[in-house]
Amino acid sequence: MGGFVSGICCTIILMQIPKLFGGTAGIGEAPELIKHVIEQCGSFEPLSFAAGALSVAVILLFRKIAPRIPMSVVVMAGGVVLSCCLPLTDYGIKLLPETEAGLPPISLPFSQFDPDMISELLFDSLSIAAVILAESLLASSSNAVKDGYRLDTNRELLSYSLANFAASLTGCCPVNGSVSRTGIVRQFGAGSQWLSFFAAAAMMLVLLFAAPLTGLLPVPVLTAIVISALWGACEFSLAKKLFSTSRHEFFIFMGAFFGVLIFGTVYGVMIGIVLSFFAVIVRAVAPPRGTVGVIQGREGFYPLDRNKQARPVQGAVIYRFGGNIFFANAGILSSDIEKAVDESTKCVIINASAVSSIDMAASEELLRLYKHYRERNILFYITEHIGAVNDSLRKFGADELIKNGAVRMTTALALRDAGIPKPYAVVPPICTENEQGGTDESGDMGLQAELEWALGSDAEEFKKKLTEEVYQNIKNDKELTPATVEKIESLTRWGKLNFYDEDELLDRLETRLLDRAARHPEQGERIERVLEERRRIIEARMPDMDPEVLERIRENRLKRARELYKNDPEKYLRQRDMRLEHIKKLSMDDPALAEAYGRVYGDVLAMTEEMLRGTAEDAVPEGRS
Repeated sequence: MGGFVSGICCTIILMQIPKLFGGTAGIGEAPELIKHVIEQCGSFEPLSFAAGALSVAVILLFRKIAPRIPMSVVVMAGGVVLSCCLPLTDYGIKLLPETEAGLPPISLPFSQFDPDMISELLFDSLSIAAVILAESLLASSSNAVKDGYRLDTNRELLSYSLANFAASLTGCCPVNGSVSRTGIVRQFGAGSQWLSFFAAAAMMLVLLFAAPLTGLLPVPVLTAIVISALWGACEFSLAKKLFSTSRHEFFIFMGAFFGVLIFGTVYGVMIGIVLSFFAVIVRAVAPPRGTVGVIQGREGFYPLDRNKQARPVQGAVIYRFGGNIFFANAGILSSDIEKAVDESTKCVIINASAVSSIDMAASEELLRLYKHYRERNILFYITEHIGAVNDSLRKFGADELIKNGAVRMTTALALRDAGIPKPYAVVPPICTENEQGGTDESGDMGLQAELEWALGSDAEEFKKKLTEEVYQNIKNDKELTPATVEKIESLTRWGKLNFYDEDELLDRLETRLLDRAARHPEQGERIERVLEERRRIIEARMPDMDPEVLERIRENRLKRARELYKNDPEKYLRQRDMRLEHIKKLSMDDPALAEAYGRVYGDVLAMTEEMLRGTAEDAVPEGRS
């Protein structure tokens, strides 16, 4: 849609450009229009071009600095004033031809009907109808999306068909949705059907009483109004966004854009539709897929590529396929599973929760996989799918899967049937020595919860951005007002974060605010109190946590402490003092919580101190133990 609308706009702009400098409008597609522009340069009128270019510049400038001013109307009125005061035609500036007053005569088309014209008229009429259908619906749909209302396409097409019946009585041009007129309407913020009513009434009044005034309108000024409206309707910002976010959709945009420019409206639409269907087919053939595992201490199964702390279940390959299975992608499914199976595999489970249909080829492939892995003494299951998939398996002759128990309602049931009960044993991580002499997993022992699942590789940048955003909002609040406190607390309430992310984000903000506390000591105590109150809410959940989860939290805290000391020893030492004071207060107020807190953060402080004494003793400022 964006490529089509942009192609239409650029085509009309190319048609109109010669009129800016005294030439005539072109017809055809981009190659013919560019050739026409070059040919018209022989009759170039500098003052006409100056008037048109200045009008375009003024309209576009005011659209940015004062969009509510109807600069198109102002520019048009200015052109009329100039034509009244100056002999513009003597300077090479053309005026519109005068229009006869009165409404156009109405005549029935049947008087000119010739049966021999049917074949020619039929093809031309269908071509015009196709253009009206494509341009009107795409332009109208684009406008509906931008303004947030629902478009009734049936009523839209009915209105155009009735308007074209009326047009046949007067002999005017075919009626369709106009990208250029829509651009002008959007510029003024009109959003009601009354606009069309008043526009029609105003045009009728002009025809009846002010038709001669059209002879005072400078052509380059009116051309500038049309070009500026068309330029504003182009979707090049969408193309830029697609280029950085979705290349295949960018190519669809460019295909429709150049299709309209080079081959015309109908062919441009066809190219866009074909490319869109091709993209849908590609996504269906290669949908999102991958193996899943478990996170110890949490329910459910999690993609291994989006959750670094998730581990594969020992003896099981749990494979999730993110689309329907059919002849074109059944081979991809088989290949992926075969790559994941090794000597330790006891069962293969296809999580088919995203599968709503399968075809005969897919059914045959699933049955083949079942028999293939049974011969290798590996159990094979299909789980989580809707009942319609089972109906298809029976219909296509793969009911053996159902009879032999290879179809289970949940993944947990399949694991239990395969002799893998809860709590699931996981594949141990591969460990390597890290820079600090500790160990890192290839899967990362660092905590990676909802943010990493939601944002993937952008999670770290998001955390930094979110922390900085809150800090920038509160840094100018010298009194640390309740509103500021609310902003601090809002940091830990993005979406529905769990303990891991809340704790890390609060820690990041605390580190950031230490700079401010150092510059404004009078606020330091208040900042510490606000952060401590928020941390208490988070930490209240610690006594109920699994010891293994707490151990992983401890490891993550140690890792962050090392990074902070490496980057800023002074800031680390200030944060350490805050932690020690926090533990002291907590032990007096809530001993049980203090004990849980100490198991996590007390050990981190002790281990960090040992690390500092062993590796960076000289870096500790004088007077610090």
